[in-house]
Amino acid sequence: MTSRILTASLAGLTVLATATTGHAGGLERHGYDVDLLFEKSPFFFDGSVTYVMPNRRIRNAVDESVPAADPTNLNNIAGYSSTADGSEPYADPYLGAKAAIGDSIDCMIDYSEPFGANVKPGRHWAGAKDVSELEIFSHNYGAACSYRFDAGPGQFRVIGGGFYQEIGGHKEQVVVAPEILAGTPFSNFSGLGRMEDIKDSSGGWHAGVGYEIPEYAMRASLVYTSKVDYDDINGTLNLTGVPKAIAGSLDHQRIFGESTPVTASATLPESLELKLQSGIAPDWLGFGSVKWTNWSRLQTVDFRCDGSAAFCGDAAGKTLTALNLYYRDGWTVTGGLGHRFNEQWAGGMSLTWDRGTSTVVGSQSDVWMVGLGTAYSPSEHVELRLNGALGLLTSGESNPINTTTTRYEYGTDFVSALSGELRVKF
Repeated sequence: MTSRILTASLAGLTVLATATTGHAGGLERHGYDVDLLFEKSPFFFDGSVTYVMPNRRIRNAVDESVPAADPTNLNNIAGYSSTADGSEPYADPYLGAKAAIGDSIDCMIDYSEPFGANVKPGRHWAGAKDVSELEIFSHNYGAACSYRFDAGPGQFRVIGGGFYQEIGGHKEQVVVAPEILAGTPFSNFSGLGRMEDIKDSSGGWHAGVGYEIPEYAMRASLVYTSKVDYDDINGTLNLTGVPKAIAGSLDHQRIFGESTPVTASATLPESLELKLQSGIAPDWLGFGSVKWTNWSRLQTVDFRCDGSAAFCGDAAGKTLTALNLYYRDGWTVTGGLGHRFNEQWAGGMSLTWDRGTSTVVGSQSDVWMVGLGTAYSPSEHVELRLNGALGLLTSGESNPINTTTTRYEYGTDFVSALSGELRVKF
């Protein structure tokens, strides 16, 4: 096998070292990917699981919902802490398959979980009135095809596709601290409010172009992914743990002690990603990417009573609870090197910077990650990959805005990730 062919065989290494850099801004986890279309084998299967372990720690949290001297302030209640875990580990699975149709068309299908959030600071920290537990999940079922044709020394590729997406989740927060209810006729109430069974489904599309010179492992691609509009997010606001008798306003009298159907709308962002790679020496590959994601579309998700004015009463048209995000646009920049040691072993490394999307609220600051990976090919049809990454989460602060009432800080923290992948081609 010549050095030139060995260099060309490095084309797949761009994902080797970057597969574990999935701790991006906004609600992004896996994001979207149509790279399977560029695989040279007529039939290709790819399956992976990445386990991400962010270690974000919230510090100096202060409940500003009532004056500091008020005995109902969570900071004055025994056992409520000014520190909390600001993140939870999560798994990021992926399944994809690609098939060539004739000499010019390639098509793929895949399953991914592009967006999500998992936070569980608990019911006994100073910000529990904002959130004690939050989960957001997504399921994405995609299909895409490309058409390629000769252009100069290489091939030009036109890419198009679509996807069907489901989202869901729940949010829990302390409405009234149970310590305040203790010793009263309402001591059997939990004091908790919970948004339950949040769900909706929608779809979107991809469009892009690519250019390849396989002889030199050169590839460039530019892919746009559309926004996803969720116009009918439904759920239930369960306030059965809060006694109706303590309601201080008419709309609270309507919803305290009840389970109320609610509705909201939100738009998940569009993105534009440029990827580049090229053989730079025999058995060596350089690669990089720049991705823009329009997270500023997502500011706040307001949940309102889902029913007629007669049903909702004084709560009609009012925001009963909200998911306050106030994101700014995200930018992710990656660069790296891949090296093939022999016909069975290859390795790669990457450096990624992800611009934090949090502005006045939240703890998503800038992230720097270093990824390392290795690939083992026991045969020409099978490849196994093991990847790892270690990242730095920069410091910042979060301040009360809209319905949020907690002020807190976060220092420099760490994130780590491990990924295993199986690739089969024939």
